[in-house]
Amino acid sequence: MAEAVATVTEEEVARPRLPQLLETGRRLLSEVEDTNESTNSRFIQEKVKQGLESLEKESRMMAQLDLFSSNEDLEEISSADLKYLMVPALQGALTLKQVSFNHRLEQVLAARAHFMNFLKQCHNYQIAKFELPATQDYTPGKKSGDGPSGSRQSLVAMASHRQAKIERYKQKKELENKLASLESAVESGRAEDEQVREYYLLHLQKWVNISLEEIENIDQELVILKARDTGKQAPPSPVAPQNRPPPKLFVLTRDTAQAKVFGSGYPSLATMTVNDWCEQRQKWDPLKNTTMNINQGAEQEEDQETKSEEDDEDALHKKRNWDDWKDTHPRGYGNRQNMG
Repeated sequence: MAEAVATVTEEEVARPRLPQLLETGRRLLSEVEDTNESTNSRFIQEKVKQGLESLEKESRMMAQLDLFSSNEDLEEISSADLKYLMVPALQGALTLKQVSFNHRLEQVLAARAHFMNFLKQCHNYQIAKFELPATQDYTPGKKSGDGPSGSRQSLVAMASHRQAKIERYKQKKELENKLASLESAVESGRAEDEQVREYYLLHLQKWVNISLEEIENIDQELVILKARDTGKQAPPSPVAPQNRPPPKLFVLTRDTAQAKVFGSGYPSLATMTVNDWCEQRQKWDPLKNTTMNINQGAEQEEDQETKSEEDDEDALHKKRNWDDWKDTHPRGYGNRQNMG
C-alpha cells in the first residue's frame, strides 16, 4: 500500500511538468524554424540544445509513468494525453537542426530513430494510414538494401511513391485548414473534449506526413555520408614500382639551341654556294658544257661581225641609204613583171 501511495504521489508530482516540458520543446522548435538567423549560429544551437534537453526529460518521465502501452487501443488514451505521442517527432526535428560536420552521421541516425519510433506508435494506434519506411543498415562498409531512395527501384514502386507524396501534400493542406479552425478554441480552453481530441489527432497526422518526408531526406543524406566515411576509411592503394630509365640530363641554353638550328648539327645545313654547285654540274655534264661553249662561241662571232660592220664606214653609209630608200618606197616598188 505504501508503494502504491508513493507511486501516486510521484505521478501527481510529475504529471504537471509534462505539459510544461512539451510546450517548451514545441516553442523552441518553432523559434528555430521561424528565425532568419543562421542555423549554425551559437544562439540557435543553444535553443536546439535546450529543446532537446526538455524533450529528453519528458521522454524519460513518460517511460517511468508508462503513459502509453502497446496493449491499449487509441480510444483508451485520453484526449489530453494524445499530444505526448508527438514527443519523438519533435525530438527528431530538433536533432536535425544540430550542426556538426564530424558528428553529422550520428545525428542523422538519431533523428531517423526518433521519427521511426513516432511512426511505429502512430501505426500501432492506427492514427493514419501509411506504410512504415524500410529499416536500413547504414553500417560503414556494408551495402544498404533497396530503400525509398535506392537506385534499383522498379517503375511501379517509383510511381506509387510519387502518388503517395501527392496524397500527403493534399492531406497537408486539409490538415492545416482544419487545425486553423480548431486552434483558437483549444488554446483558449473553450473547446469541448471531442474538439480537443480531434485537434491533437490532426496534429499527429500532420507529424506523420512530416516524419515520412524527413526520413526520405535522411535516407538520401545517409547515402552521401556513408560514401564520405567509406572514402576516409579506405587505405591508399599501393603504387607498384615501375622500372623506368633514369632521366637524361640536358642543358638548354641559347648557344645550344642556336647551334642546333644554325650550327653543324642541323641536318639540312648548306655545304656549298650556288656558284659552286653550277661549276660542279658543268664538270659532271659534258653535253651541257659543250652546248654552253657553242652558244658562247656563236655569241662571240656575232659580236665580232657587228663590231666589224660598225667599223666599216662604207657599209654603214650603204646601210643608211638603204634604210632611207625603204622609208620612201613601199615594199614591191619597181616590180613591173607580170603586170599585164
